Amino acid sequence: MNRLFGSKSTAPKPTLDSAISNVDTRVSSIDVKLAALNSELSTYQTKMAKMRDGPGKNALRQKALKVLQRRKQYEAQRDQLSQQSWNMEQAGMMQDNLKNVMTTVDAMKTTTKELKKQYGKVDVDKIEQMQDEMADLMEVGNEIQESISRAYDVPEDVDESELDAELEALGEESMFESSMGESAMPSFLQDEVAPPQFIDEPPEQHKVKEAAGGLG
Repeated sequence: MNRLFGSKSTAPKPTLDSAISNVDTRVSSIDVKLAALNSELSTYQTKMAKMRDGPGKNALRQKALKVLQRRKQYEAQRDQLSQQSWNMEQAGMMQDNLKNVMTTVDAMKTTTKELKKQYGKVDVDKIEQMQDEMADLMEVGNEIQESISRAYDVPEDVDESELDAELEALGEESMFESSMGESAMPSFLQDEVAPPQFIDEPPEQHKVKEAAGGLG
């Protein structure tokens, strides 16, 4: 039976990376052959440029045409292999993207489960109660601050009208002192700051005559 239908292959299946590598190897081999054909064509062209028309040049021309035909076949094959390699690379990128998406989805699922567990342990009512207690404590603290910062030297029952009358009296007194100027200064201060008074004695008559005679 195995001879008729063949046995099941136990060889590992080729991966996408290995398939791309094989195609790239074939492309490289074709590039080598194309380089050799281009060199041969260049040689034929150089020789034909130096030859005159005739049977020898025609024969050389036929060889060049065959080489050119082979080069076109290799170029077509190379283009096909290059396209295959590109298609497989695109498939590989799509596969990698799909793996990344699946990894992201799995991570999001795990995170969602953990969040549900964590939020399930949180009691919103207890948090609201704690907030209310904090507000009450803040209010008590403010009352304590106001109590200990109270000024004891100012009576709380002072009439505001009395304060206004006292302030007006102080203003009138200040204006009165400004208008008085130096006359409002106390007498004992005036004596200290007054300039000294010098009274010269009248000159004696005989001293004046002597001075006049000396000048004559």
